[in-house]
Amino acid sequence: MTTGNESRVSVACIQMQPEVGAKARNVAHSVELIEQAHARGARLIVLPELCNSGYVFESREEAFSLSEPLADGETGETIRTWSALAARLGVTLVAGFAEREGDALYNAAAVIGPRGVLGGYRKMHLWGDEHLYFEPGNRGMPVFHTPFGRVACAICYDIWFPEVFPMAATGGADILCVPTNWVPMPAQPAGLPVMANLLAMAGAHSNGLFVAAANRVGVERGQPFLGCSLIVDAHGWPAAGPASPVEQEILVAALNLADARRNRQLNTFNHVLRDRRPDVYRRSSGYDPFVLPARPC
Repeated sequence: MTTGNESRVSVACIQMQPEVGAKARNVAHSVELIEQAHARGARLIVLPELCNSGYVFESREEAFSLSEPLADGETGETIRTWSALAARLGVTLVAGFAEREGDALYNAAAVIGPRGVLGGYRKMHLWGDEHLYFEPGNRGMPVFHTPFGRVACAICYDIWFPEVFPMAATGGADILCVPTNWVPMPAQPAGLPVMANLLAMAGAHSNGLFVAAANRVGVERGQPFLGCSLIVDAHGWPAAGPASPVEQEILVAALNLADARRNRQLNTFNHVLRDRRPDVYRRSSGYDPFVLPARPC
């Protein structure tokens, strides 16, 4: 619900355990969990990466067999099921799936509102064996407008790249939704947050963004996943989570997405986006960062 310049919404991250290849069962399970999140007040609901298909494919043929198109008039059974559910519940879903476009495959996220598919995001930075099955994302980082605020997406390994967060923020996003299948990182010290949580918190803090990251749990074909889903506020602090490293769980946090834009002004002098120095970065290193748009962020 939006009142004046306020953008209040309850956001949920669904941490679930898909089973590779069990597409119908995974989708049915996602429906149950979405209904539970809705019953707890959530209106923006994020699900994990490739949550309808599973993640550890044995071949490109297997990945292709579990993929679906997202184009208008061509959507597959998963997208139709999620669309009908979003319409019935009045929610917006961000959920990971394997997108097929002709003979190309993308690790993608569908953004679906009560009135249908708003669009999709394609993972830009592929991890490990994903290079054997998927093409790198070719659509940049679209921002989707909803009644409660502006939504951008990243997927899993994308958040290892600090450029991703300012892409979302300078594009006007209030919240970055991250379907993910995080795996353990080497040399993780005991007693510290997992690396993915630290990256999400740092990116949120440095760019004045909310972040909602929904991971999976379980072990699939020998690959463990680490759970620890979380929702981060626009200051960079956890608003919900981290979730369990092993159990399915639903995180819910009531957020005012207008705080993203408000909190970018740290004090009288400092604004986390407008203080950037692209002229210096480019001149000193050849690095060509994003130029802040003229409109307020």
